[in-house]
Amino acid sequence: MSKNPNLIFIMTDHQRADSIGMIQDGKEVTPNLNRMAKEATHFTSAYNACPLCVPARTALATGKAPISNGVVLNDFHGKKAGDYKPIHQYLHEAEYKVGHVGVHHIRIKPTLQERVNFDLWISEEEYNEFANNNGVNTKRCHLDGIVVKEKQENEVVEQYYSNTRASVFKHDKKYFKDIFFRDKAIEFISKQNDEPFALFVYFWAPHPPLIVPEPYASKFNADNLNVPSNVGITTNGEPSSRRRGVAAQMAEGISMDEWKKTWAAHLGLVNLADDCVGKIFNALKESGKEGDTIIVFTSDHGEHLGQHSMYQKMEMYDQAIRVPLLIKAPGANQQVIDTPVSHLDVVPTLLDFVGINIQDKFQGDSLKECIIDGKKLKEKDVFCQYSGNSRSGDIRRAVISGKYKYIYDGEDVPELFDLEEDPLEMTNLAFKPLYDEILSEMHKKCKKIAKEQGDWMRY
Repeated sequence: MSKNPNLIFIMTDHQRADSIGMIQDGKEVTPNLNRMAKEATHFTSAYNACPLCVPARTALATGKAPISNGVVLNDFHGKKAGDYKPIHQYLHEAEYKVGHVGVHHIRIKPTLQERVNFDLWISEEEYNEFANNNGVNTKRCHLDGIVVKEKQENEVVEQYYSNTRASVFKHDKKYFKDIFFRDKAIEFISKQNDEPFALFVYFWAPHPPLIVPEPYASKFNADNLNVPSNVGITTNGEPSSRRRGVAAQMAEGISMDEWKKTWAAHLGLVNLADDCVGKIFNALKESGKEGDTIIVFTSDHGEHLGQHSMYQKMEMYDQAIRVPLLIKAPGANQQVIDTPVSHLDVVPTLLDFVGINIQDKFQGDSLKECIIDGKKLKEKDVFCQYSGNSRSGDIRRAVISGKYKYIYDGEDVPELFDLEEDPLEMTNLAFKPLYDEILSEMHKKCKKIAKEQGDWMRY
């Protein structure tokens, strides 16, 4: 690997960790990522910092947790954004040619574009112009929405979210958002010379609304899907307030047949994103730069898809906060790591790989020695927060420590799960006297990390 390796960072939206290697309807859901996993370090217990787009992406890009960097909500206007340097800026200052393609949900002040002179900047704005010029209506259809009652600060308001409805994209797939992003990414790769480059690709899929182009809309037959056993079923010992949450409300009244159709559409979009990833891999290989390029694949958060009788994210179950994480580095052997890691580990890892001397303190740890030398990772506690969507609302905190997960809700009972014995998180152990000591210890760990990050919650 060269002294200044190139970087291709790819992120999807709403993609679950268990999609990697998944077989449905007799087909691989992610064939290209499966091939990558055979050549990469696959972190099977990677967690994000928040089950919400903007906080999750901003935390990963800055290496600072949402509570610490100020972006705990979907703060699209950056009202609470802080002055934190993103990985794009570190690479730009190290004379990398930096490209951004895709969804732009990172909120910092000054903004990402004000900080970095991008060699390529493509966002949803450019896609919308392309789509409108080709007769594609990018406005959302009312049939794809649901209105729920959401707690926001001291009131309950009605909010609009994408629902479980699946439909077919009415145009040729070449006009679909992620195909547009894919082609721009490939074009950027093809133009690179001997200077080091960093390309960040942020796909939209499989984010709802579930509008899927062919052939992906017909890829998975809903009747042939093997969905998890807890689709449509709530946890034993679930806090009563969970049913008032956004994720639970969006799942109300959905039948098993409807869930399978939702799964089929979701998997079709995952497969579309995987095809796009494969095309990018091919372009990199054709460029002759594969041997000098680090490749990272992850997602901002997961998706419940009916498990726990919930839809979308915004809760602390693994379907929402555990994410795929693959890191392929030239010269490194393939391995599978089950030790919990965090999205906050990504920036220090990549800066370590490219040899940038870091003076700033991050809240994650470099995974480079594990990836390159196979060094055993030290067990650590991983923390995740949720504080509402557009305004402060339902608040959750979670810590994963070894095989246990603890979920804290300041207004309701806690949750404790043994992830080895109960991977679907269906039995809340917090009510069992046998686990009182573990429950107390997990609460202390949660409180300790929260305090270190500057949390305002009472513990």
